[in-house]
Amino acid sequence: MTAQDTGFNLELSRRKLLAAAGIGGGAVVAASLIGTAGAQTAPTAPTSRRSPDPVATPPVAGLHLQFGSDASSEMVVSWHTLQPVRSARVMLGRLDGELERVIEAKETSYTDAKSGQVVYAYHAKIDRLRADAAYLYGASHDGAEPEFSTFRTSPRGRAQFTFTSFGDQGTPTLGKKYLPPEGVTIANPPYVNDNLGSPAAGDTTLGVERLQPLFHLFNGDLCYANIANDRVRTWWDFWENNSRSARKRPWMPSAGNHENELGNGPIGYQAYQTYFSVPESAGQTDVTRGLWYAFTAGSVRVISIANDDVAYQDGGNSYVRGYSSGAQKAWLEKELSAARSDHDVDWVIVCMHQVAVSTADKFNGADLGIREEWVPFFDKYGVDLVVCGHEHHYERSHPIRGQESNATLTPVAAATATDAIDTTKGTVHMVIGGGGTSVPSNALFFDPPQCRVITSVGAPDPATGKRPPVYVKEQAPWSAVRNAAHSYGFAAFTVDPGSDPGGFTTIKVTYCDVVGPNGQLAPFETFTLRRPRRD
Repeated sequence: MTAQDTGFNLELSRRKLLAAAGIGGGAVVAASLIGTAGAQTAPTAPTSRRSPDPVATPPVAGLHLQFGSDASSEMVVSWHTLQPVRSARVMLGRLDGELERVIEAKETSYTDAKSGQVVYAYHAKIDRLRADAAYLYGASHDGAEPEFSTFRTSPRGRAQFTFTSFGDQGTPTLGKKYLPPEGVTIANPPYVNDNLGSPAAGDTTLGVERLQPLFHLFNGDLCYANIANDRVRTWWDFWENNSRSARKRPWMPSAGNHENELGNGPIGYQAYQTYFSVPESAGQTDVTRGLWYAFTAGSVRVISIANDDVAYQDGGNSYVRGYSSGAQKAWLEKELSAARSDHDVDWVIVCMHQVAVSTADKFNGADLGIREEWVPFFDKYGVDLVVCGHEHHYERSHPIRGQESNATLTPVAAATATDAIDTTKGTVHMVIGGGGTSVPSNALFFDPPQCRVITSVGAPDPATGKRPPVYVKEQAPWSAVRNAAHSYGFAAFTVDPGSDPGGFTTIKVTYCDVVGPNGQLAPFETFTLRRPRRD
């Protein structure tokens, strides 16, 4: 949402919000407004807290949003700093700047094991929001200028909205000096990107903003900090790029293998867990907090899972297969069963990173662990759509249901139409890994389509410490559409709930190539998912 869309003046609105909160000398106090807003509300309005030394005060950095479990009534506002701050808070108001309440933000932190740098994150969890409503908010802490933006909550019940999805982004920034080949000397070597990013990593963010979706699903491998010289700076660059969108609409992630950073927590995900505050889920410990979760937007239940728990591939800084000891699998089955039994939920969508299908050669490939552990659940509970990344291209499957009795558990295509798809027949898998990485895989497609499946891993290589993958090749009759011409892009999904109880609901899917600066878009394909409403 922008000021132009809503017809309000952001500058005047935020001045009014500041004045109502008693910040910046606009108004004396708004105690009557604040004191009646409930348990989350500050007991008195804050007075002006401008620091006498702004150089020593960290600004609000990386402002971003996440939904709670009910996207129609819950939102989390988050930001981060490199030193602890006092009185981290969010002012919440209407678009005209009328203050509704002030919400305290809770602090969390991690120490990056590579640099020793402590990163502090602040999360203000807001509930009791109105459905399908627009809000103005300002995030601040003592001595810092507030950062303002707007957000919209999800509609409640069956309503039309659009969301987007991509994975594997990186950053468009430069992080290390170029190291020339042995024997070559360069007087002033240039800076280069050290986390597999490219200029397209900035273009995709602006492409999403062109469509202004309700939310964005980020299918893992967010910024590749685990391979960067400076992991903290890489996360900073990631948020500097994406806050342009994520401060206005939730970016809801799944954890990929490159979120596994050596030494950052027992299984490497502590940075990811600190920057994001996603809905709480059963079966998690301090170690696995935030790695799987779900939320409801309209008639759509989105379930985000973390595939390193079941994948065979050794793709992170450490090998953590089986880290949840079955807790994620137990949660997933209960969550899928509940979602499919809920007559207010029409669509069940899974967001994850590593893939069950891919027809790229000499890249990661599909993973048998996902086919063994997750795909039978997708079949049993009728998951409509799976969005993932990991392979750095775009392709989609036919609706698949069932598996062949072979070494790779080859998925079975339940239908072959590519324009209109009945998801009651099977689950459509979409590989959307063109978020911006400089190592695309769209030029590596098998022709005709085949798939390399990781069926196991070997003993760790003494030189690298990595477990080499063992591949088995299969034919790919499940492959429907592939995009060999362009490397970067994302998918947009427009939910149409239909008009009649018991009638049909659809999702119009458009995959857009991102073809230039400022998020220039060129539609590659459009198709429709269709299923009966659950009412």
